[in-house]
Amino acid sequence: MRFTRFGKRTAAVVAAAVVAVPLAAGPAGATGRTKPLGTRSLAAVLTADTGGFDRNGWDYDIVTAAVLAVLKAKPGSAVGVLTDGTTALTAFLPDDTAFKKLVADLQHSRRLPSEKAAFTAVAGLGIDTVETVLLYHVVPGATIDRRAALKSDHAALTTAAGAAVTVDVYGWRRNSVKLIDADRSDRDPRVVRFDLNKGNRQIAHRIDRVLRPVDLP
Repeated sequence: MRFTRFGKRTAAVVAAAVVAVPLAAGPAGATGRTKPLGTRSLAAVLTADTGGFDRNGWDYDIVTAAVLAVLKAKPGSAVGVLTDGTTALTAFLPDDTAFKKLVADLQHSRRLPSEKAAFTAVAGLGIDTVETVLLYHVVPGATIDRRAALKSDHAALTTAAGAAVTVDVYGWRRNSVKLIDADRSDRDPRVVRFDLNKGNRQIAHRIDRVLRPVDLP
C-alpha cells in the first residue's frame, strides 16, 4: 500500500498556514517578565545525534534522515523551516518505532523492520510523498508547549502540508494528548514526550505513530 502522491509544496505554505491555538509564553524570569524564546532550531536538535540508525526505537534517526533527504533533493522545500530557529513552529516527531510500525502496516507484516530498512521503504514512497508527510507533522506560526496543548482540546491545527490535525486531550486527569489525522481506520498517534527543545521558538513533541495525511485502507 502506498501513500497517494501530493503536489509540490513551497515555503509559501508555511507563511499562509493558520494555527488554531495561541502561542505559548516563554518562561518567566525572576522579575515576572516573560523571557524571549531562544532560536535553536529543531534541525540542530535532530542532527546533534550523529549515531545514525541503531536499535533505539525512541530516538529520531528515521525522521532526521527523511528531512535531510528531502532538503538534499529539494533545497527550496518548506521542510527547510526546521533549520530556521527564528521561525516559530511546533513539530510532532514520530520516533523510530513509529516509522517501523508504519512500514509494517504498509507491507502488511507483523514484524517490525530495522531502522535502515524502514527508512529505505519510506524513501521508496517518493520524495514528494516524504516531503508532504513531514510537512503534515509541522504546525507553523506557534510555539505550542505542553501547557498550551492541554488547553487545546478539539483544536484544529493547520499543518504546513495544508491539511489539519485535531487535538484530543484525554485521560481521567486530562493530561494526555493524541492527534486525530486523516486515517480513520488506524489508531491515532499519542504524544509520549512533551517539550523537546523547550525554551525555543521551535518546539517538538514525540509521538508514537506517524501522522497519516490520507486514509489508508
